[in-house]
Amino acid sequence: MSVPLLKIGVVLSTMAMITNWMSQTLPSLVGLNTTKLTAAQSGYPDRSIGVLPANPEESWQVYSSAQDSEGRCVCTVVAPQQTMCSRDARTKQLRQLLEKVQNMTQSIQVLDQRTQRDLQYVVKMEDQLRGLETKFKQVEENHKQNIAKQYKAIKAKMAELRPLIPVLEEYKADARLVQQFKEEVQNLTSSLNLLQQEMGAYDYDDLHSRVVNLEERLRACMQKLACGKLTGISDAITIKASGSRFGSWMTDPLAPEGDTRVWYMDGYHNNRFVREYKSLADFMTSDNFTSHRLPHPWSGTGQVVYNGSIYFNKFQSNTIIKFDFKTSTISRSQRLDNAGFSNTYHYAWGGHSDIDLMVDEGGLWAVYATNQNAGNIVISKLHPITLHVIQSWTTNHPRRSAGESFMICGTLYVTNGYSGPTKVYYAYHTNSSTYEYIDIVLQNKYAHISMLDYNPRDRALYGWNNGHQVLYNVTLFHLIRSEQL
Repeated sequence: MSVPLLKIGVVLSTMAMITNWMSQTLPSLVGLNTTKLTAAQSGYPDRSIGVLPANPEESWQVYSSAQDSEGRCVCTVVAPQQTMCSRDARTKQLRQLLEKVQNMTQSIQVLDQRTQRDLQYVVKMEDQLRGLETKFKQVEENHKQNIAKQYKAIKAKMAELRPLIPVLEEYKADARLVQQFKEEVQNLTSSLNLLQQEMGAYDYDDLHSRVVNLEERLRACMQKLACGKLTGISDAITIKASGSRFGSWMTDPLAPEGDTRVWYMDGYHNNRFVREYKSLADFMTSDNFTSHRLPHPWSGTGQVVYNGSIYFNKFQSNTIIKFDFKTSTISRSQRLDNAGFSNTYHYAWGGHSDIDLMVDEGGLWAVYATNQNAGNIVISKLHPITLHVIQSWTTNHPRRSAGESFMICGTLYVTNGYSGPTKVYYAYHTNSSTYEYIDIVLQNKYAHISMLDYNPRDRALYGWNNGHQVLYNVTLFHLIRSEQL
């Protein structure tokens, strides 16, 4: 109970003490001998028992005293007979005592009214304070929760935006270069318009040279725009559900205009049949496919179709085979020295995925591991015709800890796993022989990724996700380097 309620309790206790004193002491003050009454004799069975005077005819007598339901003192007085002398000393004393009793009764009534009023006010304030305390607790809890949510959201946003800072710095220079191109095109357009109006006003050869030069520079610029740094991956787009849990599918990034064939390979070992679909629509409906039989079964899911041929790892070996679809023959076979095979240095999901072949804007690549590099990833650029290693890079990332990997613009991107929540978290840049840790979410829609490859023509990732063939669109930040133009 609060302090004001304690004070009210003291007041009420004091009132009870006064009432008790009056009921016990008043008769003795006027010198009366009392006799106890029973409750029935008093006429107040539910109240305090009063007293009777020894001789009620002698003078004013206090007949009884009690407390009413509200705790106030109530006295009953018997008046003396009329023959009594009004100047009797006891009468005077009794009158004085009655006046005091009346004054005390009035004071107690006033105190009682004020106490009841204060009590109601305090009870009301106590309810309000308790309600306010509850609200403060709720506000405090909600505030902590909101602050935590806001902090988490801001932290996530900062982590998302932090990799863009150096890219945006380069964009400032890129914007100036593009503006320079724009101004040159506008100037050249104006010159051509004037030339049309005034034939011979300009030297035609000089003007033609300017056009050719600008065209070459713009073409070089567009080639540079083909590459960029990976900054985002879209949600998975399900193309089809077919085959086993493991497999691969792809299109040819160097196919001629109008060639939209899709290639499909189910399983990761002891299979040598490749399906060819005429189009993505045929692939989605499972119609109109041609089956190609390879001379050897493949190993893993790291096959790739490139410029009309399929490149794959021969089962239980570290040999790379190039098979030409037009002639249905092996056009080249080459052993990849020191590369592990037969589940020696596979991806985290296993499946004889020791050697992963892939292509990007720069050509053909092989990603594997060797004993010499302690089982860490090795990246080799391959010649697409001879299959000889042009150059290799050794990384510090364990091959068995990688979920999957793919190449974009000379950078190897590695995922942190193949099941459950997945992200691209490691990138090795072959152009600078450096690596960094990144954080790009990759939606693992069907909980098991066994193949992930980038197609530079479609600017998309092809994935095999637990018997589902999926596509991911990628977001690249394109960098224009003026010194190379």
